[in-house]
Amino acid sequence: MPLLLPLDTAPTFAPKEADAAPDRLIDGAPHYKTWELDTALSEAARWGKVRTGIWEATPGKTISLKGETFEFCHILSGRCTISEDGGESHTFGPGDSFIMKPGFIGTWHTLETVKKIFVIAS
Repeated sequence: MPLLLPLDTAPTFAPKEADAAPDRLIDGAPHYKTWELDTALSEAARWGKVRTGIWEATPGKTISLKGETFEFCHILSGRCTISEDGGESHTFGPGDSFIMKPGFIGTWHTLETVKKIFVIAS
């Protein structure tokens, strides 16, 4: 298995598809597609599993809960506004990157179908 993997931002294999969980849905009918590109076990003491892939969401607004998960995101296309409960709101578009740390609770509002690269450690 190679240890250097270029990320294909337009994978040709079928994604896993899902709709927003009813208990997290605030508005709209967001639909998700996930192309998981790689999974590895981490040697770091805190993180047991690291996942990388491409994720896409259609417009809508949902509750976002990270729990014990750390997530890095890089927006490829579309726009979203993420609001932390009791904190600030930020709007992200193509070329923007951000981190959601463990314990994050807030809302994710997809304004235009958004596609992102993600790296999740859990």
